[in-house]
Amino acid sequence: MDTLGKLPGVCAGKYGEKTALVYKGRRFSFLEIDRWSNKLGNSLRGLGVGKGDRVSIYSQNTWEWIIGYYGALKIGAVVNPVNVMLTPEEVLYVVNDCGATALLTSPDKAQSVIGIMGEAKSLKHVVVYGEEAPSPGIPFNRLLQEGGEQLRMEEVGALDLATIGYTSGTTGHPKGAMLTHRGVMLNSKLTANYHMKTHEDVVVTSLPTAHVYGNVVMNGTFLTGGTLVLIERFNEEEVLDAIGSHRATMFEGVPAMYIMLLNHPRLERCDFGAMKRCTVGGQTIAVSVMEEVEERFGCPLLELWGMTEISGLGTTHPLYGENRHGSIGVALPYCSVRIVDTEDPAKVLGPNEPGELMIKGPIVMKGYYGNEEATRETIEPDGWLHTGDIARMDQDGYVYVVDRLKDMILTGGYNIYPAEIERVLQQHPSVAMVAVGGVQDEVRGELAKAYIVPKEGAKPSQEEIIAYCKQHLAPYKVPRQVRFVAGLPQTSTGKIMRRELRKLDV
Repeated sequence: MDTLGKLPGVCAGKYGEKTALVYKGRRFSFLEIDRWSNKLGNSLRGLGVGKGDRVSIYSQNTWEWIIGYYGALKIGAVVNPVNVMLTPEEVLYVVNDCGATALLTSPDKAQSVIGIMGEAKSLKHVVVYGEEAPSPGIPFNRLLQEGGEQLRMEEVGALDLATIGYTSGTTGHPKGAMLTHRGVMLNSKLTANYHMKTHEDVVVTSLPTAHVYGNVVMNGTFLTGGTLVLIERFNEEEVLDAIGSHRATMFEGVPAMYIMLLNHPRLERCDFGAMKRCTVGGQTIAVSVMEEVEERFGCPLLELWGMTEISGLGTTHPLYGENRHGSIGVALPYCSVRIVDTEDPAKVLGPNEPGELMIKGPIVMKGYYGNEEATRETIEPDGWLHTGDIARMDQDGYVYVVDRLKDMILTGGYNIYPAEIERVLQQHPSVAMVAVGGVQDEVRGELAKAYIVPKEGAKPSQEEIIAYCKQHLAPYKVPRQVRFVAGLPQTSTGKIMRRELRKLDV
């Protein structure tokens, strides 16, 4: 199984009527996923979509997203998973940049997508989930009904493009990371191996399937014959209900999800009896939070790290290896990581010296679509990829992320990493969630400012928070300002968007 389009058929042959997917109480067997993706693939082919054509998918988590994904891949198309939080204007840029021929979407997005068709240079078809679609959209269910169950698989190589996933675009327009079948498949296999997934697993997740983390969770669960319990979008009640009612063996999420679950009154009544391990990634997480999760969930919490440009994960902890809290683990097999000087990537640093984390291996993208300059800036001639993360590596190869290079706050000549302050404040008894950003200062250039969501019933003061920081941080790292807020800006995966924090001051 060297290409993603083969996955449904191979798994259907091995696991048959076993439940592969549960979505809003509806169960789908491996055979159904294979059969329906065949039908959709045949219908897309009938619309003129073929090998190498781009198919964008723009929606929240749904069963249709998964059928669309495999259906397109089976006919050799390249999937463009679109972040559901993008505006129509941003979707138009992505569709035009990758040259999408068809776009699959949900009814709530249909009208806005159809509204941009006139400006989308290559977009010929908009397919809308369900029985109906506003003109000139095509109903998804009609394609399922009309497509034949037997499909001729397109010949695709392992090194051919599978997906073009766009980065968040922190500077200028987003860039399309070109990921190969081998990269995505290998990442899914190796991650499943490290986390010891089997056909007995029931995995609960609300991670977006359009995001590489959620995509690896999806593919890895199916590859091993497990059951994926997919939640449309994160909601504490739904997650806890799913864990208990489905006897989940695994939950996968980002730090904010775990923090919200820990602070939810329903947590104590949830049945975690079948849980064997959980994973967390996307951002740094305080060790104290990890310890509380393990205590209350009754299983190990394995931290991981990844990015769009490497098809998913790059490092994690093997389930039967040493779980070092605070570390993102070790490199996946067949991959290498190193820490280099931020000014000279040829200079490899020694144990526990902070520098830029770099990674090399078959999971690394081919490059950014149509952007050779950005590709050269990100991938060195010898294949090492710049991650933009500041990290250190201990003598055993375990990596510890310090922060994002671009999130660093420069105050009075000192480098301050927001994640370090966040890890401290997350341990304060009155803090539910926290994010730290930089604010301009005429004297010091920038100052650290903490944005805090208090725990229910707690009323901490700015003075109390600053005093707490002074006990645990060097003076120059202590935030000079604190703002208490009802919520923090988050991406579709639940990651905190530090660059949006200033909008809370308006």
